[in-house]
Amino acid sequence: AGLERDRAYVTNAVKHFKFAPRGKRRLHQSPNSGEIAHCRWWLDTERQLVRPRLIVAMGASAAESLTGDGRRIGTRRGALEHAPDGTPVMVTWHPSYLLRLPEGARSAAEAAFEVDLRRAAALVAQGEAAG
Repeated sequence: AGLERDRAYVTNAVKHFKFAPRGKRRLHQSPNSGEIAHCRWWLDTERQLVRPRLIVAMGASAAESLTGDGRRIGTRRGALEHAPDGTPVMVTWHPSYLLRLPEGARSAAEAAFEVDLRRAAALVAQGEAAG
């Protein structure tokens, strides 16, 4: 999508893995607002060190942690929002969400995800995302 991996910093908004055991499997459970808030200090520290010009929030937990807004991703995907400190935040789906979609819906969702990533790359390249 035009994003160079060696120029990107990738992290998780919530630093622990919450799951429900199902036989031999562990099914991921999304963090709640309290768990997201509890881990925010860590994410804020990483942001202070990295000083990103643009953040791509992949998924609801990342978006809520960065913007304080817990609304669904479907209504926000592709939007450029802002963190409380003014850092631009592009909201998009989490890649694992795409993998869980039924085959018929997956290709359109993956194409939209790629559009989001290409837009993020273009914003950074143009310097428009600079805070």
